[in-house]
Amino acid sequence: MQITDRIRADVTTAMKAGERDRVTALRLVLSELQKAAKEGEADELAVLRRERKRRREAEEAYREAGREELAAGEAFEAEEIERYLPAELSDDELSALVAAAVAETGAESPRDMGKVIKHVMSAAGGRADGRRVSTKVKEALN
Repeated sequence: MQITDRIRADVTTAMKAGERDRVTALRLVLSELQKAAKEGEADELAVLRRERKRRREAEEAYREAGREELAAGEAFEAEEIERYLPAELSDDELSALVAAAVAETGAESPRDMGKVIKHVMSAAGGRADGRRVSTKVKEALN
């Protein structure tokens, strides 16, 4: 079952349960997935990650501006999106991937960071945030 189909089913379930906030959040995500499909982007997980990142950035901006209500709404939407994403790698799993990538690429200095990050990101299969990967690679190469 595709993610889009799961979200459609969850929208129906949320509507029947009277969960307005959840229906709204899922409809927004569904809309973005459909728009991406029309534009030829087949990777649903990439769309979900992008939307989650947008929500997290908006949440942070609202919190900095003292708009807690709006920040909470963005956080709720980000959490709803996360339900459809694969679980993030633990720190230990990510460290193991970084160590393997450093060994495989022969990286020795921070100048080799790009090679290692690229290798780790493909090995992680979207289960690790780029910022986390970058930080781990930087630690490993310093």
